[in-house]
Amino acid sequence: MMAPLVAVLWSSLLALLLHASYLGGVVSAFSDDRSDNLAAYWGQDSGGHQQRLSFYCDDDTIDVFPLAFLYIFRGTGGLPVIDFSNICGIGSGRTFAGTDLTDCSFLASDIRDCQAKGKIVTLSLGGATSQVGFSSDAQAEQFGQLLWDMFLGGNGNIRPLGNVALDGVDLDIEKGTSAHYAAMVNKIRSLAKGASKRYYITAAPQCPFPDVYIGGALNSAFFDAVYVQFYNNYCETSVPSEFNFDTWDRWARTQSPNRHIKVYMGAPGSPKAAGNGYVDALTLSRTVKDAKARYSSFGGVMLWDADAAYTNNRYDRAIKNALTGGTQPPGRPGSSSSTKQADPAGATASSLPDITLPTLPPDFKDPRMTARVKRPSFTLDILKTRPHGRPD
Repeated sequence: MMAPLVAVLWSSLLALLLHASYLGGVVSAFSDDRSDNLAAYWGQDSGGHQQRLSFYCDDDTIDVFPLAFLYIFRGTGGLPVIDFSNICGIGSGRTFAGTDLTDCSFLASDIRDCQAKGKIVTLSLGGATSQVGFSSDAQAEQFGQLLWDMFLGGNGNIRPLGNVALDGVDLDIEKGTSAHYAAMVNKIRSLAKGASKRYYITAAPQCPFPDVYIGGALNSAFFDAVYVQFYNNYCETSVPSEFNFDTWDRWARTQSPNRHIKVYMGAPGSPKAAGNGYVDALTLSRTVKDAKARYSSFGGVMLWDADAAYTNNRYDRAIKNALTGGTQPPGRPGSSSSTKQADPAGATASSLPDITLPTLPPDFKDPRMTARVKRPSFTLDILKTRPHGRPD
């Protein structure tokens, strides 16, 4: 009598799983052993129309969100400084007493929404306008403890993103010295041992090998993935003769302490998201498919950034389709994305809420053109004095 009941229950469970898979609830979840993950940085408003984090989690396109950036390691009061541009930037909200650390705890609900959909959310350290670095292993280990207590699995009194544990940290180190980062990584690894959830540590090196700032740490500490910036450099995807994914694949398989580390192909999400190196979706899709078939370390694609890609005719969706070999649905049925992403051609800036942008002098060069920069505050004084972004 029990066998038919078990069969019915199993059949029902299988149907539910298949239905969830169709909606993106299972298959689309991030897994570090897959080769079709899409990571997209969020926080720097690269396209000028950045929405809250939860907006980009509404469909199954992006799997990994590094939040950019924690860009000052030791600010006023000895605490770090975070900046998420128009959503929670410097001067946009309440700071913790005696510091320049902004309280962005309202983003906790966005982070939970993303994590509930099988995506991971990490905190990116650095950026092109950062103030970072360590003078000793001891200082680096102390900073690792601070990150754990503030943003990861610790129970610190100060939680800038609220009472939610991020899924790890990302190192986008483009300033300062290269020393002691391995000590910080190792400290976080030791704190995460025995934790109830998996914590990921990634890095975003430039494509010239080895990376000047993080290359040493990559050779001596355990990283889960590298989001290699194949743009703003000679070895970018737009120059096939110099494109060096093979170098990074060889390093991953033969030198990295983690021989299963994943290498992501980093690309700008729109022509204005980087100084150079952008290629159209069809061109990048062909490169992605070739690399996925050719290199065992290939883990997916990284885009700078979610805002730029979304407003560029859903460039992110086109690249995700290239990774998965299929067509991503416009949104989860019943979710808010079902209507705002219904256009099969993809959303553009005109489909997003109106945001009034300032009129700039014709000769003004936006520092965001070099990517990896903190969005400037457009005032007349800053327009006259702010230095241009560095040509990575």
